[in-house]
Amino acid sequence: MIDVVTNYFARAIEDASLFRRVVVRTLVGAFAGRRPRGEVLRQMYQVGNKSLLFVCVTLGFIGMVLVFQTCLQVNRITGDLSQVGGEFIKILVHEFGPSLTAMMLATRVGAGIAAEVGSMVVTEQIDALRMNNVDPIDYLIVPRFLASLMMTGVLASVGVAVALGMGALTAYSSFHLNPVVFFDPSRVHVGDLITGLVKCVAYGAAIPVVSGFCGLTARGGSEGVGAATTRAVISSSFVVILLDFVISGVALFTWQGAPQ
Repeated sequence: MIDVVTNYFARAIEDASLFRRVVVRTLVGAFAGRRPRGEVLRQMYQVGNKSLLFVCVTLGFIGMVLVFQTCLQVNRITGDLSQVGGEFIKILVHEFGPSLTAMMLATRVGAGIAAEVGSMVVTEQIDALRMNNVDPIDYLIVPRFLASLMMTGVLASVGVAVALGMGALTAYSSFHLNPVVFFDPSRVHVGDLITGLVKCVAYGAAIPVVSGFCGLTARGGSEGVGAATTRAVISSSFVVILLDFVISGVALFTWQGAPQ
């Protein structure tokens, strides 16, 4: 029993040390690392283009459901739907757009990074990179970090546009709400835009780092790769939720006293 506890804490300390190294080395490598030519562009395609349909479909349906339910409830209380569009745009910009996009990327991109890196670990390709004086973090994680950092905001913007369009279509077809009234950006302020942008940057940075770390800690054969992939999805999703809570809390106290 003592040996089991000792091994557990030793492994936890080792993982914490590795995670710190992954974070530091990724940040340093983003500015001064060596990476294959064109790898960042290839990863931007993998993260952005191949996730576009997934994000658009998800946010489109969520936009339809949110607007339909909101209009339904408002009709039962006041019947005044003139503010639905403005509030919907506001919550999309600073909350649902970035956060739901990041959750989708955590499941698709995070799982892919962990599976790819984990497979290289268990087949000793990572050791081969080190023998050739190549830092696996520079080679594998940094390009994905940069790609995710750039494409998360782009995907969130497209997702917000799709959700808004589908929401407006739902409001018009189900409740005969004029799209001119629905597209009301007056409720969106600078603080909402900054909050949404900060969330996109934070999520885009966190997902590849957490997923890459999970891949590097894969142990064993295919079972270890599967466990690392599952751990990456869960950990990335949890980090997105945690960052959402922290950034939203900071934004609330930062912008609540600012002039609107």
